[in-house]
Amino acid sequence: MEDTNLYPPSDLFRRQARVDSMEAYRREWTRSVEEPDAWWGEQADHLRWFKKWDTVQSGQVPHVKWFEGGHLNASVNCLDRIVDSGRGEKTAIIWEGEPVEDDGKSPPTPREIRKISYRQLMDDVCRFANGLKSLGVKRGDVVTIYMPMVPEAVVAMLACARIGAPHSVIFGGFSSAAIADRIADAKSKFVVTADGGWRRGKVVPLKANVDEAVRQSEGVEKVVVLRRCDNDITMADHDVWWHDVVADQPDRCEPASMDSEDLLFVLYTSGSTGKPKGILHSTAGYLLHAYLTCKYVFDMKDEDVYWCTADVGWITGHTYITYGPLAMGATQLMYEGAPNFPDFARFWQMVERHRVTVFYTAPTAIRAFMKAGRDLPDASDLSSLSLLGTVGEPINPEAWRWYHEVIGDENCPIVDTWWQTETGGHMISPLPGATPTKPGLATLPVFGIDAAVVDREGNEVPQGETGLLVIRKPWPSMLRGILGDEERYVKTYWSDVKGMYFSGDGARRDENGYFEITGRMDDVLNVSGHRLGTAEVESALVAHEAVAEAAVVGIKHEVKGEAVAAFVILRTGFEPGEDLKQALIQQVTKEIGPFARPDVLKFADGLPKTRSGKIMRRLLRDVAAGNEVKGDVTTLEDMSIVAKLQEA
Repeated sequence: MEDTNLYPPSDLFRRQARVDSMEAYRREWTRSVEEPDAWWGEQADHLRWFKKWDTVQSGQVPHVKWFEGGHLNASVNCLDRIVDSGRGEKTAIIWEGEPVEDDGKSPPTPREIRKISYRQLMDDVCRFANGLKSLGVKRGDVVTIYMPMVPEAVVAMLACARIGAPHSVIFGGFSSAAIADRIADAKSKFVVTADGGWRRGKVVPLKANVDEAVRQSEGVEKVVVLRRCDNDITMADHDVWWHDVVADQPDRCEPASMDSEDLLFVLYTSGSTGKPKGILHSTAGYLLHAYLTCKYVFDMKDEDVYWCTADVGWITGHTYITYGPLAMGATQLMYEGAPNFPDFARFWQMVERHRVTVFYTAPTAIRAFMKAGRDLPDASDLSSLSLLGTVGEPINPEAWRWYHEVIGDENCPIVDTWWQTETGGHMISPLPGATPTKPGLATLPVFGIDAAVVDREGNEVPQGETGLLVIRKPWPSMLRGILGDEERYVKTYWSDVKGMYFSGDGARRDENGYFEITGRMDDVLNVSGHRLGTAEVESALVAHEAVAEAAVVGIKHEVKGEAVAAFVILRTGFEPGEDLKQALIQQVTKEIGPFARPDVLKFADGLPKTRSGKIMRRLLRDVAAGNEVKGDVTTLEDMSIVAKLQEA
């Protein structure tokens, strides 16, 4: 029986798609998973190599090596390769700053728009790379980057790649304590930041956060500071201005010849324990998958103007702002600020202003746009759009349909992408000219990815049943480990289902074989598309002198998708009250960042625990959401605690 919920790819898009039918997709996907060495080897030929590889893949999971013996450089593939192809004058980045002219015009005029060509970008990267070397940065040194969404953030990342110094980019919303933890874990001696960045009309004090983090850290030798907002900051002896670092530096920098498996970057992500995981990504495999998914999932063409609204501090910004689009030679839009400054019309005005063709954003943003009303997008000309994408969390069908109808005018395929920091790039997604889409479903695996829904023994579960979402075969952009913690790497990703990568997500497949992601199966929340470990928030709360114990759960949120709800038991001598509640909320903001702020915080005399001491978090979710407590509670040690929590 035909599935009437399927949306066929639009005829308009199908005429230009690289993969233009399901038959073509299935034929290529089958070859990619049945003949992986031949297929990946063919794809890798599109990159520029100093020395070709000896073997496509070697070793056994979880320690597979890709393109062993090969040598290349990521910045060369994103810059020199494009310039040398005759596209040096093509615009690489269109950047728009957040501040607008307050002149009463409609729409308001942005104060700053910059257009940077591939040749200019290469010159800037080389100057900064030479500047880093002049400060003492050597191959293998981890450079911490804590920047606003300005082109210099991309320059810093590619400059590190050019000289073989892995970067550790930290999202600008993290607190000084979170920065200090990451600097210490990476043993980073060099930090790149800015005096501040604009967000909702205010300056985010990035340099002040770094100052506090450096005071808490040991071993930081130099802090490079970009002048962005002209706000008052303190410059210490170890601080140096970006413009001084690049002054008089040559615009050519000999690229380091990196082994395929050399570390390109470390990026921290939340886990089910309190300590964030430093995910390690190699050079060749990661870059190749970033390039290929831009090519096939976004179907990037030379004439496209592509916009990913993510921050470079997250994996989406790494793969789909810095490395993938630039390796494709794309023109992309980069925006500094918030989607609702000065109001929720900003994004749509930017689509019209820059004639964006491919738009990639998070379901959280889409739900916020829905709430703001369709009058705002209807006031802008969105006819340039040909492809829409979603990232960061599963999208609910209602938001999908609004996105399709209001933003895409029912004429733009939607690529609903599932992937993770650990996977490096898209794992499951429609291909825009081939895959009939279905609201809320990520559909089918991309080329080279053997995804499945299985039980604990690795057997595929029947259609419609929820199981563990796994990848059964290695892929080039797979994480290579957790910094300094081999045991945690093996236990977290490769121990639940023998021989397979377990994503931590649950999923089920429908009658078309399409994947529906059902959410995390561990204690990790997805707040506005940001992964956040419940243990991280609990640790931040317990760090306050008033708190004896804390439990954190996620609850549904109309816009964020999931929100933080915290239950706190106080130490003797402390009394619950609004002032203490706000102090604890601020404690979480200080220790982690504003995005981790609890929406619900309740004081409790006790927590619902089983006789073995395990917290029954599903009961806390019911209480936090104001729902009736349901399900089996026979293992509860003290039934009265639930009643008291409901009264709190």
